[in-house]
Amino acid sequence: MPSASTHVFHRQLQHTPPVAVSGQGVYLTDAEGRKYIDASGGAAVSCLGHGHPDVVAAMHAQIDKLAYAHTSFFTTEVAEELADELIRTAPGGMSHVYFVSGGSEAMEAAMKMARQYFVETGQSQRTHFIARRQSYHGNTLGALAVGGNQWRRAPFAPILIPVTHVAPCYPYREQLGHETPEQYGQRLAAELEQEIMRLGADSVIAFVAETIGGATAGVLVPVPGYFKAVREVCDRHGVLLILDEVMCGMGRTGSLHACDFEGVVPDIMAIAKGLGGGYQPIGAVLAQQKIVQSMSSGSGFFQHGHTYLGHAVACAAALAVQRVIARDGLLARVQVSGTRLEGLLLDAFGAHPHIGDIRGRGLFWGIELVQDRASKKPFDPARNVHARIKREAMTRGLMVYPMGGTVDGRYGDHVLLAPPFITSESELAMIVERLDAAIRATLSDL
Repeated sequence: MPSASTHVFHRQLQHTPPVAVSGQGVYLTDAEGRKYIDASGGAAVSCLGHGHPDVVAAMHAQIDKLAYAHTSFFTTEVAEELADELIRTAPGGMSHVYFVSGGSEAMEAAMKMARQYFVETGQSQRTHFIARRQSYHGNTLGALAVGGNQWRRAPFAPILIPVTHVAPCYPYREQLGHETPEQYGQRLAAELEQEIMRLGADSVIAFVAETIGGATAGVLVPVPGYFKAVREVCDRHGVLLILDEVMCGMGRTGSLHACDFEGVVPDIMAIAKGLGGGYQPIGAVLAQQKIVQSMSSGSGFFQHGHTYLGHAVACAAALAVQRVIARDGLLARVQVSGTRLEGLLLDAFGAHPHIGDIRGRGLFWGIELVQDRASKKPFDPARNVHARIKREAMTRGLMVYPMGGTVDGRYGDHVLLAPPFITSESELAMIVERLDAAIRATLSDL
């Protein structure tokens, strides 16, 4: 039975979560006065932590001028400013930004944008998307369809569009013993090309991928050369490359865009989370000039829309977040802090019998737990290891982002860390200490 103490339709209906009442820096405080280190930024959202005065001030100033104007009637100064800033710092060739309210909306818009591009250019026979197993692209129906997490897809499978899923870049489990990382990446690109050919090269709209796999796979960092090979395959067959950087982008890995490290430029890219840092709901799609031009010279419009597109207060918050990141040199700080966090994690868990893999970049890290390190055998899902770790961490004043089904949607457990860019060295050490205690407490009960 759902809890009788609330009328909110919570994610978990059998108990009501603590009530958050305030936040400052890397800490959140609940109604009982307990403080929690936000070591996951919620869901890799709070890149500047909580209560940043510059962002709060920018939001107040915008509310005093204009809170909302529907985009079928008006644009706003702040939306134009934010778009200018995002294109100035975008991968080469990006020319326009489409603002939405979050990551799922961004992926829906990206998919429709890609389809309309081919309709406008006389290639309406292109109807297929290819994505990767164990990916996550959001919970709306289109985003859920391209997502490759079986547990999330299963209840809604009958109402999802058909999408082909190829192998993820998951070297810990799927790189063969005789393969170099580069050879593994080439094999995956070859698998993608084979699938394009199987479907018919002129029938595929796009290949959709998280630049770094996030929530469902526990921070899968691509092997060197993988995305360059993927880009080449897409180009050979006229297939668009859509990169989902909702979780891994906007500075999380130490570069504004995770694809910068891979040396590739997508045709369409989705961003959110770190774009606005959680101060307002906002996401965006960045599009190459050719995508926009096809619609501009064709139908003259993008056949898509939401009520809160380009919301003025959300744009003001996001613009302030991006200006703080640039002014305070936080991308460089993420790189330094990331190296520090990696060292702390390796010291704490590098020889742990139940930690199979530690992987990440910048301030985006995943720890995969296993029952047996030698065989990489995961824990029985019935043991609910990830949920126990979350519970133990919360009792120690630590917020992390554990998830189950890491391997195939059912088996496997991981913990994701994505602390704010402003996290200090002492706070990083405290995060790892508390996580270590939470994992030890969990495993001692198994």
